Amino acid sequence: MSQCTPNNVLDFLRYLDQFGKTKVHIQGCVFFGQPEPPGPCTCPLRQAWGSLDALIGRLRAAYEENGGPPETNPFASGVIRMYLREVRDTQAKARGVPYKKKKKKRSQLKAAAAAAVLVASSSNTSAGSSRFPMQSPS
Repeated sequence: MSQCTPNNVLDFLRYLDQFGKTKVHIQGCVFFGQPEPPGPCTCPLRQAWGSLDALIGRLRAAYEENGGPPETNPFASGVIRMYLREVRDTQAKARGVPYKKKKKKRSQLKAAAAAAVLVASSSNTSAGSSRFPMQSPS
């Protein structure tokens, strides 16, 4: 893996593309931009963007878990991110469904964490109710 470059990763992703199962309409297709086309066409089957993104994520993590330095990780390269973004946008246009990034609900997460802290602190302060009582210093 030390000799692997981002270009090798791109070649691998392009190779995998031929085994895809997702119909991606080309711009000249009558069904281009339709989320649910009414009939069959001869457009190619490609790898779905989500599958490629998940694969790259797993490979990126595996590289670093096995001692590879993050700064030389070929799976974390900007070229790979650009390629994945291009695939995502192309597939979204072909389906007629724009990609929308899911927003994390931080306010709900913060509220849940604050509630957990309150519950934990109130259970520790009530006399004798804690499962792990504090030991008095000897």
